[in-house]
Amino acid sequence: MISKDMTISEILRRYPQTLPVFERYGLDCYDCQIADFEQLEHGATVHKADLKALLDELNKSIS
Repeated sequence: MISKDMTISEILRRYPQTLPVFERYGLDCYDCQIADFEQLEHGATVHKADLKALLDELNKSIS
């Protein structure tokens, strides 16, 4: 299960099928050096994405 405390890189390494979800929410951070350190919650805030909706979609994509 994906949580808000996981880093963007960690999520993408474990679950590469989540990439389209990140792209839909405008989080193209996967190509950025910060992705190794940036938690999902922070990335969602910076990109003004709805964290709950993002988490729901990310977790649906891995089930």
